[in-house]
Amino acid sequence: MSIRIDSPRTLVLALAAAGVIGAAGAGAYTSANAVGSPNTNAVAAAVAPGTPLVTMPDFSTVTSRNGPAVVNISVTGTTKTAFEGGGVPGMDPGDPMYEFFRRFQGPQGPQEGRGGLRAPQREVPVRGQGSGFIVSADGIILTNAHVVKDASEVSVKLTDRREFRAKVLGSDAKTDIAVLKIEAKNLPTLAMGSTKDLKPGEWVLAIGSPFGFENTVTAGVVSAKGRSLPDDSYVPFIQTDVAINPGNSGGPLLNSRGEVVGINSQIYSRSGGYQGVSFAIPIDVAIQVKDQIVATGKASHARLGVAVQEVNQAFAEAFKLDKPEGALVSNVEKGGPADRAGLRSGDVIRQVDGQPIVSSGDLPAVIGQQKPGSKVAIEVWRQGAREQLTATLADASEKVVADAKSDTAAGQGKLGLALRPLQPQERRGSGLDGGLLIEDANGVSAQAGVQPGDVLLAINGTPAKSVEQVREIVAKSPASVALLIQRDGERIFVPVRLG
Repeated sequence: MSIRIDSPRTLVLALAAAGVIGAAGAGAYTSANAVGSPNTNAVAAAVAPGTPLVTMPDFSTVTSRNGPAVVNISVTGTTKTAFEGGGVPGMDPGDPMYEFFRRFQGPQGPQEGRGGLRAPQREVPVRGQGSGFIVSADGIILTNAHVVKDASEVSVKLTDRREFRAKVLGSDAKTDIAVLKIEAKNLPTLAMGSTKDLKPGEWVLAIGSPFGFENTVTAGVVSAKGRSLPDDSYVPFIQTDVAINPGNSGGPLLNSRGEVVGINSQIYSRSGGYQGVSFAIPIDVAIQVKDQIVATGKASHARLGVAVQEVNQAFAEAFKLDKPEGALVSNVEKGGPADRAGLRSGDVIRQVDGQPIVSSGDLPAVIGQQKPGSKVAIEVWRQGAREQLTATLADASEKVVADAKSDTAAGQGKLGLALRPLQPQERRGSGLDGGLLIEDANGVSAQAGVQPGDVLLAINGTPAKSVEQVREIVAKSPASVALLIQRDGERIFVPVRLG
């Protein structure tokens, strides 16, 4: 939807698609039976009077009732890989026989081709595994888009050991949802729940095929809802601590009532394996995408046409916000939906159709789930006051021609900046109508990342027109200022603390 998020977050997201069989450590735990246990009185004494006793959900009932509707998905395909001269295709260089075969296969150095030397390429078979679940008795199955990406053949195996060739009806990379169809009838299905009713701390259950071990059950709790990840997706993820590993992707996340509340999709990992933080796609999003794919073969998403940044404490102080929440607009696409609605650089988007925008990542998720052509009410914070705007959203699939023109500028004073107006030839060269050239940056501005050669476009959302004007604004901002600068054709807000 033409939204760029500038954020320092560096989560490593591991897509859990292809499973590799490996050794895993064994562990054990014991649990005392509450009835007749010698520790029952001690446990009861430790609970404050009047505190309701919380019982664990019956995972066995949920599993036996819903397990038959969870499927194992196997995919095959090919990919082209290059190998250097003297290499042996299909062999690991660490193999003891690698050198033997390399010497006797003949010369296979880089080959001449258009554009210069290139390594020879050869198609290598690729296999992967994932999970999915049946949503209609006639064979409609939901899974992740990354599970079936580039697959030439998809097979689905049921818990009764029957196997079917599956047709991919469609997939949507922006939400990581794919819809499959197998030719079968009277299949078991799962009941759909609602993410709106899900609460942090609530028990949830995952069923899938980690490392190819079919119908494996893991349990945990919901850690948070509405997580935005730095992957340019349109999904407000559910975060859990349910153990998710390669092969779990596409499997259902169930609540204690056995209703599907999400589709397991990603994990936070430094090693590629489970480390206690997993993410699932809300089932509400998945069903919306599924219905579009079944009806039209594809999913569509809306676009607002803005670039946004995170609002930190420094920005909140500079823009006189009560708390650091919202999406700070750093650029507005010329002629796009946001531009036509009257959005400007320096606006802070606080709500869309009544939904709070707490972090900048919330905006793509809210906008991307809308239909192209729909109208949304946008609440923005501008110049210390709330304003209401209405935008008609465009189609995210439409290609946008970027326009680098801008009509803003920004600051000097105790900022440590040496500023001067742009010369006519500099304006023409940069495509700017105004602004102040930063000839030197010292002190707090340099520490914040401002560099000589940047163009100061605005300060605290006010276009920078002169050095005197910048000084006046800085004098009225005792704590922080937000500088909108342009560098190498890109615009970005930089928070600068003054004290």
